[in-house]
Amino acid sequence: MRYWIETLGCPKNHVDSDKLAGLLISQGYTVADSASEADLVVANTCAFIEAAREESIETVLALADLKQNNARLVVTGCMAERYGQELADALPEVDLVAGFNESLTALAPATPVRLGSKPKNDFDLLNLPRPATSAPWAYVKIAEGCDRRCGFCAIPTFRGDQRSRSTEEILREARELTAGGVKELVLIAQDLASWGNDRRRAALGEAVEVLDEGGTQPLIDLTNALRGEVERVRLLYLYPSGLTSGLIDTILATGVPYFDLSLQHASRPLLRGMRRWGDGDRFLERIAAIRAAEPMATFRSSFILGYPGETEDDQRALLSFIEEAQLDWAGFFTFSSEEGTHANDLPNQVPHELALERLREVAELQDAITARRRDMLVGTTQRVLIDAPGIARSVRECPEIDGIIMVDPALEVGSFYDVSIVASHGTDLEAVLG
Repeated sequence: MRYWIETLGCPKNHVDSDKLAGLLISQGYTVADSASEADLVVANTCAFIEAAREESIETVLALADLKQNNARLVVTGCMAERYGQELADALPEVDLVAGFNESLTALAPATPVRLGSKPKNDFDLLNLPRPATSAPWAYVKIAEGCDRRCGFCAIPTFRGDQRSRSTEEILREARELTAGGVKELVLIAQDLASWGNDRRRAALGEAVEVLDEGGTQPLIDLTNALRGEVERVRLLYLYPSGLTSGLIDTILATGVPYFDLSLQHASRPLLRGMRRWGDGDRFLERIAAIRAAEPMATFRSSFILGYPGETEDDQRALLSFIEEAQLDWAGFFTFSSEEGTHANDLPNQVPHELALERLREVAELQDAITARRRDMLVGTTQRVLIDAPGIARSVRECPEIDGIIMVDPALEVGSFYDVSIVASHGTDLEAVLG
């Protein structure tokens, strides 16, 4: 029996797909060369915003056309959990709509579509073994769900509240990955800086996770533990209020001074409307403090344009922040009204075309900043990890998200080299040994 998994959405979905692949392999499946050759075809969908949902539906329909007549087609992931019955009714081509943690292999070809179950607290999916990876890096999801209720985000409605994995579980997975040749672990969660807080409140786990008031952040202890297991540890999705001085020091001590900050905007009034913490001035203070400690620190963030009530003053505040912050990388998205969120029913909705215009304005500014910051690296020496023939990354580039460094294809995949940056090509760099 052969399987094929098509994954859409964020890195967290890619980890889920790895776990599903591990489950299928343990039950005797082997991976197919394509969806058209598989006996079981799985679409791991995304439901974060409307564009992601449209892409997910298009992908499912394309897979239905590609698969063999006797192959089974399963839809899982966020769309399956959020829109189970609706999805089942709309897609007669699908054999099963499966929610999180459901077994996909118990399906017989004649089984009708059915709803998935709600998220469970036992982390069956997250703690499944995953197959060996051919890449020298891997995402490690350390928590599921989120305790925050940002005005624009529907994720807690179908992923649930935050449920952190234990240190023991995470270290076990990290050791399995490094034993298979992984040199960089990328920690991910909806709200990474809050990892372990739910276990502390519930008095679960070992002492490192159950801290008295005034103790250190659990994530600090976990990061320090992982530093002893692998050469690089990278942290993604840090909510700005969780970026404490202790956590900053810990990230710098990893040797990967990469800060992926979930900022969303710079206007204080608009951020309050989003039910978010902070403002441009506070963010700039935090960024300046990090650069004072490590001038070569790298910064990434994402921003929403067109949130209800956004004004021209808010746009000017964001443009001013982008110019002053000089972030290395940034992503921009237009607001998507999501059922079940605070923002869905807010007045003063911003016309989509205006939101797009504002997005183009800030993206153009950021593109120029990113290009300049990449140009500044020409002539420097960088230590890089070879991800694939001819493709490398320094600590400045997150896999699959940022630019790359082009190198000699003969350099060994999975090895580190010191290279000289000789050219910049927009987001990408070119380097030679030396």
